[in-house]
Amino acid sequence: MKFVDSLRMSIKAGRGGNGCMSFLRERFKPNGGPDGGNGGRGGSVIFEATNNLQTLADLEYMHHIRGENGGHGKGAARNGPAGEDKVIYVPCGTVIYDAETGEGYADLVEPHDRFVAARGGRGGRGNRYFASSARKAPRFCEQGELGEEVMLRLELRLIADVGLVGLPNVGKSSILAAISNAQPKIANYPFTTLSPNLGVLNTGDERIVIADIPGLIEGAHMNKGLGLEFLRHVDRTRLLVHVLSLESGDYDTIIQDFTVVRQEMEKYDPELEKRPYFVVANKLDEVDEGLAKELAERLAAYFKEKDILMIAASALTEEGIPELVKEIIKFVKDHPRPESNVRLYALEERVPEKTPLRKRNRIQIITLHGGGYRVMHRQLEKAAERYDFSQEENVARFTRLLRKYKVEELLEAAGAVPGDTVSIGYKDFDFYPDYYPDKLPDDEPDELIESEAEELSEDGTPLPDTDDDEEASEGGTLEEDENK
Repeated sequence: MKFVDSLRMSIKAGRGGNGCMSFLRERFKPNGGPDGGNGGRGGSVIFEATNNLQTLADLEYMHHIRGENGGHGKGAARNGPAGEDKVIYVPCGTVIYDAETGEGYADLVEPHDRFVAARGGRGGRGNRYFASSARKAPRFCEQGELGEEVMLRLELRLIADVGLVGLPNVGKSSILAAISNAQPKIANYPFTTLSPNLGVLNTGDERIVIADIPGLIEGAHMNKGLGLEFLRHVDRTRLLVHVLSLESGDYDTIIQDFTVVRQEMEKYDPELEKRPYFVVANKLDEVDEGLAKELAERLAAYFKEKDILMIAASALTEEGIPELVKEIIKFVKDHPRPESNVRLYALEERVPEKTPLRKRNRIQIITLHGGGYRVMHRQLEKAAERYDFSQEENVARFTRLLRKYKVEELLEAAGAVPGDTVSIGYKDFDFYPDYYPDKLPDDEPDELIESEAEELSEDGTPLPDTDDDEEASEGGTLEEDENK
């Protein structure tokens, strides 16, 4: 199987369904009230960890993942169905980052760990929602909101109990094959292993996962050789086994090889210096018996001074392998995996930032370099997104909203002239001011105009009463409700 442990992908949740504008028309009820249903919420995109995958290869060509859109509302007060959530399965040990900022979002370690990467947009409200004693036949509805969109980077860090590390061609894959059920590629040339191999040592009581980390070279912490591509797979291991090759027959060379690997790991992550480890001197069969015994004794004395266990072994003849297996089992039993220290990032749901109640957000007018102006205000932008401007009443509602907070005066003060393009959210408008500084149209009751601000509430609840309307108009501000 192809080993893929890092990739980028674009995530976009489903859009909410549009609300419906409809009126009840039945026999004996020729003039029934509004009965347009609400649109359904868009589907979210969720990542879930599973033991059934070992790499990210299944996602390699899934560059864009989209959630299902919510269904549109219908007449007879029928709400649209919610979009189905899109669940993406990833191997345990997957870390999810923001591809743009590098911020860590989640570390999915245990099976069934979940992370909501993008939430579906809210469905639009049907016209029956807007019926009131002052407005009995609303002829407008709302569009569904867009789903969240984010660019993510996924990185797999293998979850193994034991990691075999060492320079290329020291026999790590042979050791793995000798002590576990793994069948890695074995050959007598450097970098035979181009991706981590996993093996399982079954003791009867538990399964010990052993990872063969591809060979490191000097400068690996600067991404030389296989470098950073596989150094990160050492992060989650409880025990490191340094594999040294006796093939050279030179004591100083063997010690230098050990020093290089230790230095590279320390430079990559200083915490690895504290990770428990012991040493396996492999390839006893490659040197003369007398020289092998002398080398093993000198190396054992060297590591004993450092209080480090060393085992002389041969993966080919299996000399020393039983002792190695015994020491691994003993260590794992004495040092159970600390669950609290496994995750790099806690599984905390990302929730929209809450705006403090009664906090006023000033409307900003930005002059665009290519010509035109942009009105910056979160609630106005959401209103522009939700209103369906193909319906005349929605156009009138939005016009009254802009007029109430004197957006047109602010645009003129910024230098806008009739015919300029004004952008609010994703919508563009032509600027033709037509406001009434002293009075409002006679055909629009005051309570309807006041209610436009209430309809900006995200959850459908009215904004709190305030005496700041006059100040808001003069300063170009809007009351923002608490986001829920």
